[in-house]
Amino acid sequence: MALQLRPNCEYCDKDLSPRSLEARICSFECTFCADCVENKLHNVCPNCGGGFVPRPIRPAKEWRPGVSVEKHPPSNKRVRLSFSLDEIAAHSARIKSIPPEER
Repeated sequence: MALQLRPNCEYCDKDLSPRSLEARICSFECTFCADCVENKLHNVCPNCGGGFVPRPIRPAKEWRPGVSVEKHPPSNKRVRLSFSLDEIAAHSARIKSIPPEER
C-alpha cells in the first residue's frame, strides 16, 4: 500500500505537492509543512504524539512496472485538524521535551 501523499498541511492548509521537499509526516501519515512542524508543533504530531520525518517523493517515472506517481496518484482530499490551536499548543508543550523515540 502506498502513502496517501496528502495535498496540504493539516495545520496551516499550505499546499504540499507530491514533490514537495517541505512535507513532513508521522507514522500515521499525518501531514504538515516543515515550518509548522518546527515552529508550531515542535516536532509533536497533534494527532498521535509522534515525531515527524520528511515525506518521501514518489517517483514520477515508472522505473518498475506499476510503481510511479501516475500509477499511484496522490490524494486530493484536504485534511484539517480536529483540535483547536490552544489544544494543540498544550499537547505539544506537554511532551515536546521527550524525544520521539521515547514517546
